[in-house]
Amino acid sequence: MSDQSTGDPPSPFIVEWAITLAPQLPAPRRVLDVAMGRGRHALALADLGYQVFGVDLNLDAVTTAIGEAERRGLVIRGWCADLRASPLPRAAFHAVVVARYLQRDLFHALREAVTPGGFVVYETFTVHQRALGTGPTSPDHLLEPGELRARFEGFEIVFDEEVRAPQAVARLVACKTEKLKF
Repeated sequence: MSDQSTGDPPSPFIVEWAITLAPQLPAPRRVLDVAMGRGRHALALADLGYQVFGVDLNLDAVTTAIGEAERRGLVIRGWCADLRASPLPRAAFHAVVVARYLQRDLFHALREAVTPGGFVVYETFTVHQRALGTGPTSPDHLLEPGELRARFEGFEIVFDEEVRAPQAVARLVACKTEKLKF
């Protein structure tokens, strides 16, 4: 079912892992939705009881997400920022969610934004998406095989897969172990 405010349903992968991880995260379960757009994931996360923060470059999208959350009696703390110029807070979130977004110079900041014991839940397109004739085609927006897993080297990989149909995507859930030092 499509979310009427966003026109696009949340990823079942993101929702499934949000449900799975919730009991393992300390209250208030702070989660950051990176490149949240109009809030398809932020709204689902807030509905699951997470304390949701969202960031996007598009102010209209952030405003739409916050407004829709208010309409539903939910709270999303959203802000508009260019993450190339505005750093993410360090060790501030129990989980970081990224879906259908790739900004390679952001991986270090994503790793740093997660609290020890927190998780990264990531899903985005791979180079194999080109063969399907839809979605992004630029190599800047497509992961190479094995790239996502490599970007979280040193994290405990909880789940990792790359599929080619119906969309060519890489999916990863990684835990920042307590022992990690940067």
